Amino acid sequence: MVELSRAEASAAAPGWRYLLGRLHLTTEWADFGEAASFVAVVAELAGALDHHPEVDLRGNRVHLAVGTHEVGAVTSRDVTLANRVSVLVHERGGHPVPTALTEVEIAIDTMDATAILPFWKAVLDYAEDGDDALIDPQRIGPPVWFQQLHEPRDVRNRIHLDVTVAHDVAERRIATALASGGRLVSDANAPAFTVLADADGNEACVCTWQGRD
Repeated sequence: MVELSRAEASAAAPGWRYLLGRLHLTTEWADFGEAASFVAVVAELAGALDHHPEVDLRGNRVHLAVGTHEVGAVTSRDVTLANRVSVLVHERGGHPVPTALTEVEIAIDTMDATAILPFWKAVLDYAEDGDDALIDPQRIGPPVWFQQLHEPRDVRNRIHLDVTVAHDVAERRIATALASGGRLVSDANAPAFTVLADADGNEACVCTWQGRD
């Protein structure tokens, strides 16, 4: 089982998109029945590989995510399953929908994460994910991470949203946000992340895997 870099993972499974340490695929089907039938076949395929992908079935859409939790990254085992699922999608007439993929993180700026992380862990009933982050054990709610400040920031909201999208969707997402009344705060770290703000100054970072390896 080989751990892959972000770029390697993105290139190794055409049709899938790399977001926040996992490969994602959303597919659309003719109706709920076909979508559910696809999920059942994926379950058989994953079982044969001793893999446990995350599956979300809603209406005629199926969202899949694969990653190796033991190492917190995408591995060769994940890529094997992803590519076999891609063949299955083609054979059964499904349609990938990469523009439907979005992962949201809540980022809390703080001078001392150890002082506030326990509160958020308790109130959300989340689990610790390293020293500076929390994660929903059910993978339903957005993860929360704590960004270290070097000096107090009392005049600005300390919470912003990290919105992670497929790398080939980011420019369109940013353009749409700007056209909808947003403003560009900084693109100094693009394409890893671009900081935007609404008219009141509330911020959101549009993020991709690119520029992070």
